[in-house]
Amino acid sequence: MNKYRSYYVPFFFIILSIVGIIAANVSMDFILGQLYSRFVRNTIFLLALIIPILSGMGINFAITIGAIAAQIAMVVAIDMGLPGGRALLLATIMSIGLAIVFGNIVGFLLNKAKGKEMIASIVIGFLGTNLYQLIFMVGYGTVITPFNEDTLLTRGIGVKSMLDCMHFKTLFAGVMPIKIGNTEGSLVPIIIVLILASMVYLTSRSRVGYHMKAVGEDLEIAEKLGIDVDKTRRISIVISTVLAALAHLMFVQDLGVINVYSGHLNLDVFSAAALLAGGATFKKATIKNAFVGIILFHTLFIVSPLAGQNLFKNPALGEYFRSFIAYGTIIFALMMNLKYEKVRRTLVKADVET
Repeated sequence: MNKYRSYYVPFFFIILSIVGIIAANVSMDFILGQLYSRFVRNTIFLLALIIPILSGMGINFAITIGAIAAQIAMVVAIDMGLPGGRALLLATIMSIGLAIVFGNIVGFLLNKAKGKEMIASIVIGFLGTNLYQLIFMVGYGTVITPFNEDTLLTRGIGVKSMLDCMHFKTLFAGVMPIKIGNTEGSLVPIIIVLILASMVYLTSRSRVGYHMKAVGEDLEIAEKLGIDVDKTRRISIVISTVLAALAHLMFVQDLGVINVYSGHLNLDVFSAAALLAGGATFKKATIKNAFVGIILFHTLFIVSPLAGQNLFKNPALGEYFRSFIAYGTIIFALMMNLKYEKVRRTLVKADVET
């Protein structure tokens, strides 16, 4: 039965999705159109979680720090009043630069919390959010002089909570057009996602990737093999943070608006839940898990409010159900992983004794 353990969660989501689709009574064109947008917006976030898992660090909930790096870059690009293409290029370069700096800091901190990386990454994410919000609520307009005062609140201090960036959204309009379901879009974002997925795959198969796997298997053995454990773990977090920054750029580009203070919140939880829904665990995750998870988890996300409306005449129940599913998936995966780890340790102990 252990070999089927990784299919428990995906199978559960398949059943829930089928029930949800029937209850929502929506067309497949609608679902496919919504899935296209969510695939573009969210898949790279799931890819950002794979490398730290490979290194034995579990779910990196600090990917919100990467999203913060992207938001800082986009606010600056919009504040400078650059046109769409140049603004996105500047935001991308700034995002990567900030993500590398932030990723090294996060990696350093997580190296001080070996064995408790997931809890530490949650706290780091909260701390980063508070610092980021403080800077843009108080620092912008006082310590930081804006290029364009239209980005500030009427009192002249603090950035507006919502900034329009439709020039990002229309950037790919008409370029390699496709129609998925009832949604017209571009093939370019999908190509970008597939390129980044290929880079993650190649990284996992590279020399650095093998070092990450060795570190993920056993820290002590990795050290005896001459691998710099702390450096390898830090590289994993830097890659994760950079991917999260690029993911948030794609998220905002598809959405067309920046929610300055809360746009990055809960991205870590929903991304982790989606990856786990695809069959990943805290010890093992693949690109296949990311693609399966994005389809299953977000199909359920799409139909839940409509199912709640049809069944109970209250779409809010669907919203609550979505949050319950997200956190419930993480808890279920945690229980499964703890059970598996207990069994593994028992078998290792038995082997040693014999």
